Amino acid sequence: MANPASPDTCPSLVTLTRVVKDYGPLRVLDHLDLAIHDGEKVALIGPSGSGKSTILRLIKGLEHPSDGVVAINDCPVVVRSLSKGLFAPRRKTEHQVGMVFQHFNLFPHMNVEQNIIEAPLRVLRISMAEARERAAHYLEQVGLSEKAKAFPSTLSGGQQQRVAIARALAMQPRIMLFDEVTSALDPELVSEVLNVIRKVAHEQKMTMLLVTHEMNFARDISDRVIFMEHGKIVDDGTPQEVLVTPKNPRTKQFLRLVGQP
Repeated sequence: MANPASPDTCPSLVTLTRVVKDYGPLRVLDHLDLAIHDGEKVALIGPSGSGKSTILRLIKGLEHPSDGVVAINDCPVVVRSLSKGLFAPRRKTEHQVGMVFQHFNLFPHMNVEQNIIEAPLRVLRISMAEARERAAHYLEQVGLSEKAKAFPSTLSGGQQQRVAIARALAMQPRIMLFDEVTSALDPELVSEVLNVIRKVAHEQKMTMLLVTHEMNFARDISDRVIFMEHGKIVDDGTPQEVLVTPKNPRTKQFLRLVGQP
């Protein structure tokens, strides 16, 4: 497990304050309050539809709250356009957050290196030499240095997901979000992706939020585990408190259902 980030020494980096998210009549998040401290590794667990992935999408700015505020360093992630009444990402926060999705979303017409350098070149406007240096560094970190010139169609699902992780890391975000990144993989490929994320969690000081159904993995890398249901936080504590010796009856029931003792 990573070294815990103490609330007394690490200020809240991400805050959700009374956040509501509705999709039509369906309420996905119900007046949610959540604070994530700088450097914390947090696993979000719970049944499907409990709002876990929605939290990540709100932090990334891919969705906007129906009510309440999502902020990074006290700066709202999205702001309303006065002219059109729409929400848009706030530039001050949008590049601080990297996200890896269930599906790899690699550009099929670009090779691995090109996939990784595209955003640093266009968004961060760094030099080609620096972008390629970053690509080489992060490909080495995910164990795919030899695949720099390969195209996504020639890679396994696990390799494609590892490239997606390298691509997100190449932006050098302050916060990394992982949204059930192994759910689309064949079982034999899951461990190679989890091992890469485990390495990142143990070696990097960045803040990480992970939505996962891999309980042993959550216990291994997290400082904190949050169990959600019906858009609310039901349980919140250390991996020991939530996954090993849970006291909340609903948490116990969920863990039994997913095959945990």
